[in-house]
Amino acid sequence: MKIVTIVGARPQFIKAAVGSRILRQKYNEILVHTGQHFDANMSDVFFDELEIPRPDYNLGISGGTHGQMTGNMLIAIENLLINESPNAVLLYGDTNSTLAGALAAVKLHIPVIHVESGNRFGTLDSPEEVNRICTDHISTLCFACSQSAYESLIKENITNNSFLVGDPMLDAYIYYIDKAQGCSFLMQGLNGSTFAVPKEFYYMTCHRQENTHDINILKEILIAMNSLDAPTIYPVHPRNQNAVKELTKEIQLSNLILVEPLGYLESINLVCGAKKIVTDSGGLQREAFFAGKQCVTILDFEVWPETMVSNRNQLSRPYKNEILDKLSKNQTVDKSYRPFGNGHAAEKIADIIRQWRSNE
Repeated sequence: MKIVTIVGARPQFIKAAVGSRILRQKYNEILVHTGQHFDANMSDVFFDELEIPRPDYNLGISGGTHGQMTGNMLIAIENLLINESPNAVLLYGDTNSTLAGALAAVKLHIPVIHVESGNRFGTLDSPEEVNRICTDHISTLCFACSQSAYESLIKENITNNSFLVGDPMLDAYIYYIDKAQGCSFLMQGLNGSTFAVPKEFYYMTCHRQENTHDINILKEILIAMNSLDAPTIYPVHPRNQNAVKELTKEIQLSNLILVEPLGYLESINLVCGAKKIVTDSGGLQREAFFAGKQCVTILDFEVWPETMVSNRNQLSRPYKNEILDKLSKNQTVDKSYRPFGNGHAAEKIADIIRQWRSNE
């Protein structure tokens, strides 16, 4: 059986690290990188440190509007699928790469397998919500990471082909945690200097359009983090670096350590060492949860409701006082509460694919 797996962004590389390792034990997998995340710090480092097989195809498509990017990917992926003629196309998450792969495959009557199905934010203002809903409804197999995601699929009458398997991100966290905690590294600053990891620090990522399209919103977030009792390490997404550099000219941000994007192992190392975490990333929310670290998520909708228990993850609007108020609260960790499975999602996915294929 030949499976074409399509990835394009950091979270997908992490899931592919565990997915491809299992799939390639049984199937012929062709790995396609759309190029959506093209920067070396956003892409190459993940393939190197996670020992992901090098992509068989790199389409080199990034930038432009959502429509332009998705359209260019759709054309390129369609040509690739015609040439490869796979038995299925496997997709992760909710990026433009995901939607383009799903549309190209379904129009060629190639079965679509969607990992991380069912998550719903409750607003079509989010491009990720649009991508995920469309992909779920044209997929042959839908794999949900959590009970709430699975229930969303059932509510939308995606029933016979939906499966609750757990979270491949947890698989990756468990597989790489020892290596991550054992690594030492220097961080590359935006100004060209290098930084060692301080003994005490907060860890923040902030890249979503909702928090960065208006420089005043981003400014409020940075001022909040700058006022904490320890430095905040902030790896800055390439598309936000100019805005952040401009803000450093306007306001004093001496308690922020502004660095280039980090690899997965470096990021997990910081997750485990941080006092607390602030993010707008769906992936980092879960990694904080896995590590037992309290998280404040700067969004106005829940991405992973399973994490929103006992102050372990709290939503905040991008206002200084609200962020600081949420960070001041204490969390309670119940180690028996494991809503994302047992770390064997990839094996379950491979087994269900095998059963599905044998029943065709």
